[in-house]
Amino acid sequence: MGKALHRYDMIADGDRILVGFSGGKDSLALMWILNERRSRIPINYELFPVHIDPGFEKSFSKSLQGYCNKIGFPLRVERTDYGVLAHSSLNRENPCFLCSRLRRKRLFEIADELGCSKLALGHNKDDIIETLFLNMCYAGETSTMLPRMTFFKDRFTLIRPLAFVDEDIIKRFAKEQRFPGFVNPCPSAGVSKRQEIKAMLKGLYRTNKKIKGNLFRAMSHVKTEYLLK
Repeated sequence: MGKALHRYDMIADGDRILVGFSGGKDSLALMWILNERRSRIPINYELFPVHIDPGFEKSFSKSLQGYCNKIGFPLRVERTDYGVLAHSSLNRENPCFLCSRLRRKRLFEIADELGCSKLALGHNKDDIIETLFLNMCYAGETSTMLPRMTFFKDRFTLIRPLAFVDEDIIKRFAKEQRFPGFVNPCPSAGVSKRQEIKAMLKGLYRTNKKIKGNLFRAMSHVKTEYLLK
Protein backbone atom coordinates (compact mmCIF):
# COMPACT_ATOMS: atom_id res chain seq x y z
CA MET A 1 0.00 0.00 0.00
CA GLY A 2 2.90 2.32 0.75
CA LYS A 3 4.09 2.01 -2.85
CA ALA A 4 0.71 3.13 -4.19
CA LEU A 5 0.48 6.01 -1.71
CA HIS A 6 3.93 7.21 -2.73
CA ARG A 7 3.65 6.72 -6.50
CA TYR A 8 0.34 8.57 -6.78
CA ASP A 9 0.99 11.10 -4.01
CA MET A 10 -2.29 10.12 -2.36
CA ILE A 11 -1.98 11.67 1.11
CA ALA A 12 -0.51 14.99 2.23
CA ASP A 13 0.01 16.61 5.60
CA GLY A 14 -3.22 18.04 6.99
CA ASP A 15 -5.56 15.96 4.83
CA ARG A 16 -9.08 15.16 6.02
CA ILE A 17 -9.96 11.82 4.45
CA LEU A 18 -13.40 10.24 4.28
CA VAL A 19 -13.03 6.44 4.18
CA GLY A 20 -15.82 4.60 2.36
CA PHE A 21 -16.59 1.74 4.73
CA SER A 22 -18.55 -1.17 3.27
CA GLY A 23 -17.83 -3.54 6.16
CA GLY A 24 -16.00 -6.01 3.94
CA LYS A 25 -12.41 -7.16 4.42
CA ASP A 26 -11.06 -4.52 2.02
CA SER A 27 -12.50 -1.51 3.80
CA LEU A 28 -11.60 -2.92 7.22
CA ALA A 29 -8.01 -3.51 6.10
CA LEU A 30 -7.83 -0.08 4.49
CA MET A 31 -9.03 1.72 7.61
CA TRP A 32 -6.81 -0.37 9.91
CA ILE A 33 -3.63 0.31 7.90
CA LEU A 34 -4.33 3.99 7.26
CA ASN A 35 -4.89 4.44 10.98
CA GLU A 36 -1.86 2.37 12.04
CA ARG A 37 0.60 4.17 9.76
CA ARG A 38 -0.22 7.55 11.34
CA SER A 39 1.88 6.53 14.35
CA ARG A 40 5.05 5.94 12.32
CA ILE A 41 5.14 8.55 9.54
CA PRO A 42 5.80 12.32 9.70
CA ILE A 43 2.49 13.17 8.04
CA ASN A 44 -0.63 14.14 9.98
CA TYR A 45 -4.06 13.37 8.54
CA GLU A 46 -7.55 12.69 9.86
CA LEU A 47 -9.81 9.75 8.98
CA PHE A 48 -13.62 9.78 8.85
CA PRO A 49 -15.09 6.32 8.19
CA VAL A 50 -18.59 6.38 6.67
CA HIS A 51 -20.89 3.44 5.88
CA ILE A 52 -23.78 3.85 3.43
CA ASP A 53 -26.52 1.38 4.41
CA PRO A 54 -28.40 0.49 1.18
CA GLY A 55 -31.61 -0.26 3.07
CA PHE A 56 -32.02 -4.02 2.76
CA GLU A 57 -33.61 -6.16 5.47
CA LYS A 58 -31.13 -7.94 7.75
CA SER A 59 -28.80 -4.94 7.61
CA PHE A 60 -25.52 -5.39 9.48
CA SER A 61 -24.86 -1.67 9.95
CA LYS A 62 -25.56 -1.69 13.71
CA SER A 63 -23.19 -4.62 14.27
CA LEU A 64 -20.57 -2.96 12.07
CA GLN A 65 -20.91 0.32 13.93
CA GLY A 66 -20.62 -1.45 17.27
CA TYR A 67 -17.45 -3.26 16.17
CA CYS A 68 -15.86 -0.06 14.84
CA ASN A 69 -16.63 1.85 18.01
CA LYS A 70 -15.10 -0.98 20.03
CA ILE A 71 -11.77 -0.79 18.17
CA GLY A 72 -11.67 3.00 18.16
CA PHE A 73 -13.09 3.88 14.72
CA PRO A 74 -16.14 6.15 15.23
CA LEU A 75 -18.18 5.00 12.23
CA ARG A 76 -20.88 7.21 10.75
CA VAL A 77 -23.79 5.23 9.29
CA GLU A 78 -26.03 6.74 6.62
CA ARG A 79 -29.26 4.77 6.17
CA THR A 80 -30.68 4.97 2.65
CA ASP A 81 -32.99 3.10 0.28
CA TYR A 82 -30.47 3.02 -2.59
CA GLY A 83 -30.19 -0.75 -2.79
CA VAL A 84 -33.94 -1.29 -2.58
CA LEU A 85 -34.54 1.34 -5.26
CA ALA A 86 -31.85 -0.12 -7.52
CA HIS A 87 -33.54 -3.54 -7.39
CA SER A 88 -37.07 -2.21 -7.87
CA SER A 89 -39.15 -2.06 -11.05
CA LEU A 90 -38.53 1.71 -11.16
CA ASN A 91 -34.92 1.11 -12.17
CA ARG A 92 -34.12 0.25 -15.78
CA GLU A 93 -30.37 0.25 -15.24
CA ASN A 94 -28.09 -2.43 -13.87
CA PRO A 95 -28.93 -2.53 -10.12
CA CYS A 96 -25.26 -2.62 -9.08
CA PHE A 97 -24.46 0.39 -11.28
CA LEU A 98 -27.27 2.55 -9.91
CA CYS A 99 -26.70 1.58 -6.28
CA SER A 100 -22.97 2.25 -6.60
CA ARG A 101 -23.56 5.61 -8.28
CA LEU A 102 -26.02 6.74 -5.60
CA ARG A 103 -23.75 5.64 -2.76
CA ARG A 104 -20.75 7.37 -4.33
CA LYS A 105 -22.77 10.58 -4.76
CA ARG A 106 -23.76 10.49 -1.09
CA LEU A 107 -20.16 9.93 0.00
CA PHE A 108 -19.09 13.05 -1.88
CA GLU A 109 -21.90 15.01 -0.22
CA ILE A 110 -20.80 13.85 3.23
CA ALA A 111 -17.16 14.59 2.39
CA ASP A 112 -18.17 18.14 1.53
CA GLU A 113 -20.14 18.41 4.79
CA LEU A 114 -17.15 17.19 6.84
CA GLY A 115 -14.62 19.33 5.02
CA CYS A 116 -12.84 16.30 3.55
CA SER A 117 -11.05 16.88 0.27
CA LYS A 118 -10.21 13.19 -0.20
CA LEU A 119 -12.28 10.02 -0.39
CA ALA A 120 -10.51 6.68 0.17
CA LEU A 121 -12.03 3.47 -1.17
CA GLY A 122 -10.90 -0.12 -0.60
CA HIS A 123 -10.62 -1.38 -4.17
CA ASN A 124 -7.67 -3.73 -4.66
CA LYS A 125 -5.57 -5.01 -7.57
CA ASP A 126 -8.11 -7.73 -8.42
CA ASP A 127 -10.94 -5.17 -8.52
CA ILE A 128 -8.97 -3.03 -10.98
CA ILE A 129 -8.28 -5.95 -13.32
CA GLU A 130 -11.90 -7.13 -13.11
CA THR A 131 -13.16 -3.64 -13.95
CA LEU A 132 -11.00 -3.61 -17.08
CA PHE A 133 -12.70 -6.79 -18.31
CA LEU A 134 -16.16 -5.61 -17.22
CA ASN A 135 -15.78 -2.43 -19.25
CA MET A 136 -14.44 -4.27 -22.28
CA CYS A 137 -17.15 -6.95 -22.19
CA TYR A 138 -20.19 -4.90 -21.22
CA ALA A 139 -19.36 -1.27 -22.07
CA GLY A 140 -17.24 -1.77 -25.19
CA GLU A 141 -14.37 0.37 -23.91
CA THR A 142 -10.85 -0.14 -22.59
CA SER A 143 -10.82 1.51 -19.17
CA THR A 144 -10.64 0.72 -15.47
CA MET A 145 -10.50 2.28 -11.99
CA LEU A 146 -7.61 4.65 -11.38
CA PRO A 147 -5.60 4.65 -8.13
CA ARG A 148 -6.14 8.41 -7.95
CA MET A 149 -8.80 10.56 -9.62
CA THR A 150 -10.00 14.14 -9.18
CA PHE A 151 -13.61 15.30 -9.40
CA PHE A 152 -15.57 18.54 -9.61
CA LYS A 153 -12.69 20.70 -10.90
CA ASP A 154 -10.19 19.18 -8.46
CA ARG A 155 -12.40 19.87 -5.47
CA PHE A 156 -12.26 16.22 -4.38
CA THR A 157 -9.64 13.52 -4.90
CA LEU A 158 -10.64 9.86 -4.85
CA ILE A 159 -7.82 7.53 -3.79
CA ARG A 160 -7.48 3.75 -3.78
CA PRO A 161 -4.52 2.95 -1.48
CA LEU A 162 -4.95 -0.83 -1.93
CA ALA A 163 -4.56 -0.59 -5.72
CA PHE A 164 -1.35 -2.65 -5.72
CA VAL A 165 -2.52 -5.26 -3.19
CA ASP A 166 -3.74 -8.73 -4.21
CA GLU A 167 -7.09 -9.80 -2.81
CA ASP A 168 -5.55 -12.99 -1.39
CA ILE A 169 -3.12 -10.94 0.72
CA ILE A 170 -6.01 -8.90 2.11
CA LYS A 171 -7.87 -12.11 2.96
CA ARG A 172 -4.86 -13.41 4.91
CA PHE A 173 -4.45 -10.07 6.67
CA ALA A 174 -8.15 -10.02 7.62
CA LYS A 175 -7.82 -13.51 9.07
CA GLU A 176 -4.70 -12.58 11.05
CA GLN A 177 -6.44 -9.50 12.46
CA ARG A 178 -9.60 -11.52 13.16
CA PHE A 179 -11.86 -9.10 11.36
CA PRO A 180 -15.53 -10.09 11.72
CA GLY A 181 -17.46 -11.30 8.71
CA PHE A 182 -20.75 -9.63 7.80
CA VAL A 183 -23.30 -11.29 5.51
CA ASN A 184 -24.16 -9.04 2.57
CA PRO A 185 -28.00 -8.89 2.35
CA CYS A 186 -27.96 -7.58 -1.25
CA PRO A 187 -29.90 -9.92 -3.59
CA SER A 188 -27.23 -9.40 -6.28
CA ALA A 189 -24.38 -10.48 -4.01
CA GLY A 190 -22.54 -13.38 -5.62
CA VAL A 191 -24.54 -13.31 -8.86
CA SER A 192 -23.34 -10.08 -10.48
CA LYS A 193 -21.42 -9.66 -13.74
CA ARG A 194 -18.36 -8.87 -11.64
CA GLN A 195 -18.60 -12.30 -10.04
CA GLU A 196 -18.73 -13.90 -13.49
CA ILE A 197 -15.60 -12.00 -14.53
CA LYS A 198 -13.89 -12.90 -11.24
CA ALA A 199 -14.59 -16.61 -11.81
CA MET A 200 -13.30 -16.41 -15.39
CA LEU A 201 -10.08 -14.72 -14.30
CA LYS A 202 -9.47 -17.19 -11.48
CA GLY A 203 -9.64 -20.01 -13.98
CA LEU A 204 -7.14 -18.17 -16.17
CA TYR A 205 -4.79 -17.50 -13.26
CA ARG A 206 -4.67 -21.20 -12.43
CA THR A 207 -3.11 -21.93 -15.80
CA ASN A 208 -0.16 -19.57 -15.31
CA LYS A 209 0.80 -17.69 -12.13
CA LYS A 210 2.26 -14.79 -14.15
CA ILE A 211 -0.99 -13.86 -15.87
CA LYS A 212 -2.41 -11.61 -13.14
CA GLY A 213 0.79 -9.57 -12.91
CA ASN A 214 1.00 -9.30 -16.70
CA LEU A 215 -2.61 -8.09 -16.93
CA PHE A 216 -2.00 -5.47 -14.25
CA ARG A 217 1.19 -4.22 -15.91
CA ALA A 218 -0.50 -4.15 -19.31
CA MET A 219 -2.80 -1.36 -18.14
CA SER A 220 0.18 0.99 -17.81
CA HIS A 221 2.00 -0.34 -20.87
CA VAL A 222 -0.43 0.50 -23.67
CA LYS A 223 0.75 0.66 -27.26
CA THR A 224 -1.90 2.91 -28.74
CA GLU A 225 -0.42 2.57 -32.22
CA TYR A 226 -1.57 -1.04 -32.22
CA LEU A 227 -5.17 -0.30 -31.23
CA LEU A 228 -8.06 0.27 -33.62
CA LYS A 229 -8.99 3.87 -34.39
